[in-house]
Amino acid sequence: MGTAPKNVVMKKLKRLIYRWIDQQFLDGCTSYNTLSVRKASRSKKSSRAMFSKLGIPHAQGKIFLFPFAAFKFVKEHGYPVVVKPNVSGFSRGSHFPINTPAELLKACLLVKVWWPFSVIERYLEGHNYRVVVIKDEIMGAIERYPAFVIGDGVSTVIQLLEKENQTRQALQLLPAMYLLKQSQVDINLLRKQQLELTSVPLKNQWVNLHNKVALKPGGIVETIDPYRVHPDTQTACQRLLSGFDANILGIDIIMTDSIEKSYLEQECIFLEVNSRPYLKMHHHPRFGPKPDLSASFQKLDQLQIDDADIF
Repeated sequence: MGTAPKNVVMKKLKRLIYRWIDQQFLDGCTSYNTLSVRKASRSKKSSRAMFSKLGIPHAQGKIFLFPFAAFKFVKEHGYPVVVKPNVSGFSRGSHFPINTPAELLKACLLVKVWWPFSVIERYLEGHNYRVVVIKDEIMGAIERYPAFVIGDGVSTVIQLLEKENQTRQALQLLPAMYLLKQSQVDINLLRKQQLELTSVPLKNQWVNLHNKVALKPGGIVETIDPYRVHPDTQTACQRLLSGFDANILGIDIIMTDSIEKSYLEQECIFLEVNSRPYLKMHHHPRFGPKPDLSASFQKLDQLQIDDADIF
């Protein structure tokens, strides 16, 4: 007699907790997958298991609790590597590229702020893509860049940063994108480019300000016509959608060449899947046309997801 009311109370409590999580961390993220799909795709480990099952290229990696396991992985596979929480999003808690023992130890300690179990993987330098897939179609595709500015031969890095912020405001990219902040500029990364905040970069010089493609430190989004995504990659994305029995997935891919070329003909790794992809950034690109996703949303809105509001 008492079990049913208890279950009802627990379900209501879970809904309240999930609503708070949704408001605090997932604003703008879609909610078109069942709880079982979200659970199955929540961790980096489960994504890598599905990649392996389907024969889709992915980074060599290992789940670890203590740092010595990460050092053992590096001894076997070498640098560079990335360390990230086993469960997270928006690149929260990720550290890359890691090239030294000191950087690795620091990352292994800081990553625990986000999740007790962590992931270490081989790091691949290349183009960073997010492909959003629904049944029988690519809903959207973007390339993501870490924060950067382009020199004009006259302005300092600080002045270029301020001009970029003015452009972002004029294009009404906020709050989906963020303004660049001096406090978030990676000074060591600038120095590797032989620059300081007060330096004047050459005309057309690309100046990297951060190493993460995440939006909060100033990451940049460029839209890609879905038809430009190579058919082989489209097929792989559909296979992942079916493998997870999902209605929508945001799939993160790194390619050394281009998304217009088959992933089978270049070095490529599928990083992870996102069962609640953040589509606001697709609507607010810094480069490329703003896509019309209304037809895809109409298809998704017809779905009946009974437990969409339960974590």
